[in-house]
Amino acid sequence: MAFPNVTDLVATTIEYRGGEIRDNVTANNAVLTQMKEGDRIEEVSGGVVIFEELSFQANGNAQWYSGQDLLSIAQQDVISAAQYPWKQAACAVIVTGLEKIQNSGKHAIIDLVTGRVGVAKASMANLIAQGLYSDGTLQGGKSINGLGTAVVANPAVGIYGNIDGAQWPFWRNQVGGPGGQTTTAANIQANMNLLYAKCSRGGKDVPNLILYDANLYAAFEASLQPLQRFTEAKLGQLGFQGYRYKGADVVLDGGIGGFCPGWTGFFLNTKYLKYRPSSERNMVTLSPENRYALNQDVSATVLAWAGNATCSGRMFQGYFNG
Repeated sequence: MAFPNVTDLVATTIEYRGGEIRDNVTANNAVLTQMKEGDRIEEVSGGVVIFEELSFQANGNAQWYSGQDLLSIAQQDVISAAQYPWKQAACAVIVTGLEKIQNSGKHAIIDLVTGRVGVAKASMANLIAQGLYSDGTLQGGKSINGLGTAVVANPAVGIYGNIDGAQWPFWRNQVGGPGGQTTTAANIQANMNLLYAKCSRGGKDVPNLILYDANLYAAFEASLQPLQRFTEAKLGQLGFQGYRYKGADVVLDGGIGGFCPGWTGFFLNTKYLKYRPSSERNMVTLSPENRYALNQDVSATVLAWAGNATCSGRMFQGYFNG
C-alpha cells in the first residue's frame, strides 16, 4: 500500500518533534545548557522589540538616620530596559516529485523524512550555536546578537541592547588577559584570577561558565596537569569537555565545529543572560505547511525560529583576550 502525501508527513514529523528539536538546540551549546539549568530560557509572546529589564543604579533614598531625622522619599529612576531586535531563522526540508515516486512505500517514506528532518534539526542547532557567538552582522545583520557584541574587547565602543557603553559605564563588560603577551600555561591562571575577580560581586554574582577556544583551553589544561579536575557529570554527559575553576565550568568550544574565536575566552554569569525564542515560532513549521513551486516538481516544509539572545547585566561578563 502506497503512503499518501509525503509533504504532509514531513510537516507532521517536524510538528511531532518540535520539542525534541528545541531540546537539541539547547543541548548543542554550553551557554544554552547552563541557561536551561538556571531557568534562563524564556519565551517571548510578542512586541516590536524584545525588552530586557535591568537595574542601572542604586536607589539614592538609602540612608543612615537617627531619631526624628527626615527620611528621603525622592522619586528614583533605577530601572530601565535593554532592547533587542527580533531575529529569524529557517530551514526548508525539500522533497521532489521523483523522490515521492521512488519512496512510495511507507517505510521508505519514513526513512526519507527521518533523515531530512534530522539534518534540518542539526542545521538549525548549529546555526543558532554560531549565532550565539556572533556580533549580529552575519548574513547582513540578520543573525542573533551574540557574545560577539555582548562581551567584547573594547566595551566602551559601540551600542548593544540600544544602550551606548561609551555613555553608560555600567553597560561595559570586564576585560582581562596577559596584555601584549601570549597566554601560556605559566600565566593563564593568574590572569584568570584577575578577570574572575573583576566579574564578581559578593559571593553569589560570580561567573559560572568559562568558554575557551582550543588555544586557551590547551593552556589552561596544561596548567592543571597532572591534577585532571573534570567538570560536573551533567555537562560531561552532554559531550562538553571541561574542568572546574572556582566553581565555574571551563568548557572547550574551539576546534572542529566550535565557534569560539581564536585566542578568546568568555567569563559568563548566565544569571544575567537569556535565550528568548518566540512562543509562537520556536522550531515550528511555517504556514502553509506544504509549499509548492509553480514551475518545479518540488514541495517544501519550512522549519522556523524567531527570537534573540539578551543580557541584563553586562558588567558581570568578562572577555579574556589571550
